[in-house]
Amino acid sequence: MSRQRLFSAILMSVVTALAVINNHVFIAVVCFLTAGGLYEFFYMVKKKEVPIYSYVGILIGLLIPISIFTRFELTKNWELLFIVIGFLLILFMQFARQDNKNAILGLSTTLFGVLYVSWFFSFLVKIRLLLPGFEGMKLLGFILLVTKSGDIGALIVGTAIGKHPLIPKVSPNKSVEGTLGGIFVSAAVAVIFKGFLPPEINFPLWQIALMGMFFGSLGQLGDLSESLIKRDCGVKDSGKLLPGLGGVLDMIDSLLFSAPAFYLYISSTLKALQ
Repeated sequence: MSRQRLFSAILMSVVTALAVINNHVFIAVVCFLTAGGLYEFFYMVKKKEVPIYSYVGILIGLLIPISIFTRFELTKNWELLFIVIGFLLILFMQFARQDNKNAILGLSTTLFGVLYVSWFFSFLVKIRLLLPGFEGMKLLGFILLVTKSGDIGALIVGTAIGKHPLIPKVSPNKSVEGTLGGIFVSAAVAVIFKGFLPPEINFPLWQIALMGMFFGSLGQLGDLSESLIKRDCGVKDSGKLLPGLGGVLDMIDSLLFSAPAFYLYISSTLKALQ
């Protein structure tokens, strides 16, 4: 690992730890990463000459995690209403354009960016608020540790012994060995940090390990999905926020699938155990 990459990784680890334990830092970091991720997504898509409504998309994207964090709900699943309103706003903006070329592509891609980056990432806020106080912090810490340790494990194992390409047309540098290594690291971390789960979820170690493998696999899938987007747009990194780590999307991509699935699994499990 290069010095730049090591420094960036340490910096992000410190910021993440502060965000987990402090509410104000947490929402500030979530909003920053949401806005940065959306900006990078829209910037990449613009390279394909798609008429993106980037600023409106970023505004709508920011309202979703903020509304969840402040518990601003006129109706259940209020954040979905933001998305509907945003779509209508973008549609009206399209009506005002002189050129209707690629209108459907622009509308759908802008909405996809909001869903893919903002809505999926906002499930971290839901996880943080699912349980009160320290219990919510531990729950958030669990999915962050399981998912991101899988990223690190995949990098280390893939660099050391990776020989068989996973999906070369999507991500030439990812190997079968690295992916499996990352999944097993996620399983091990899930077992180690079993105490971060709510006391009601008193599953045997083998079941916790399977949980880790499942959410680690989703993290790997999230990484591959962003690689697919980057490859389609012809870029190597989504941005250059941190030296050695790439852009915001490069840092959060693995959480975009694991966080929603983890929230739905934990919330439904807790409800079933009541």
